[in-house]
Amino acid sequence: MPDTPAPPDDLEYRTPPGTRVTYRARQRRTDHTVWLGLALHLPAFLFSLSLVVTVALALDAWLGVPVWVPTTLWAASGSLAFHRPAEILLARYVLRLHRPLPSELSVLAPVWREVTARAGVDGSRYELWIEDSGDLNALAAAGHIVAVTRRALQDLPTSQLAAVLAHELGHHTSGHSWSGLLGWWYTVPGRLVWRTLVRTKPRLIRMARGTSMTAWALFVVLVGHLTLITVKATYGLPLLLLALPYLTAAVGRRAELRADAHAARLGFGQPLSLTLHELLVKESAAADSTRRTGLAARLLSCHPDHRTRLHHLQRYL
Repeated sequence: MPDTPAPPDDLEYRTPPGTRVTYRARQRRTDHTVWLGLALHLPAFLFSLSLVVTVALALDAWLGVPVWVPTTLWAASGSLAFHRPAEILLARYVLRLHRPLPSELSVLAPVWREVTARAGVDGSRYELWIEDSGDLNALAAAGHIVAVTRRALQDLPTSQLAAVLAHELGHHTSGHSWSGLLGWWYTVPGRLVWRTLVRTKPRLIRMARGTSMTAWALFVVLVGHLTLITVKATYGLPLLLLALPYLTAAVGRRAELRADAHAARLGFGQPLSLTLHELLVKESAAADSTRRTGLAARLLSCHPDHRTRLHHLQRYL
């Protein structure tokens, strides 16, 4: 494989190798988006917990395994989000990431060192990864994973690459990465049940077609009556579940804007806005030949559109 060409080095390095760097006493914190996101995941967590307890009761009745054993193991499994060997497995087999080649690391490491030095963060605590993708993107996951796409590493000038890395560092230092992983992990049982129901939907439709209209009408009336009783007894709280996906996406968009602000406060506001502007131009050109995204899709997106991000970056330029 040929060596990765080095991008234009337009970043003014203020902390070259060997310069003494002062680290912050508090390397991480948790902002309000973390607690809001975890709170919004609570109903799905309780549903998943009920499924795990149900399976545990079945195992107890069948094999004699105490209920508390699988329940406790599942509840404690979230701590693996901060376990380095578990993170490596997550990066390789779930996120499909790769270790950077020596030529790639020679480009990535100095930029990462500059970003973390400006932030007062010990960059050696994090693991750098590469994603084989043609998109200009990066990601932060678990407790220590920082990855950039191969195209971003090859095409972005050094200052823009640093801005992207500073954005991902903001996700880590604000707690967005670990809280997002925990929210995803503890809702896996519920999502598996939902996917199973979606897959059996055609079969249920075929069964419904073979049922008489009278039986089908009685079933609809019964379900509607039970739903009405439940809503009245709980003062309409179950209706809030319908808004949870939209609220969760809104919190995710807010976390992205806070990560942008983190990069801008480190001095990378201008290259980050330049990167977003280039993406906006390409997106606008592609939108001319494709159907525009609907309102519901935008409300369910965890990433704000490029125009919104550019607007919020103006105060830092």
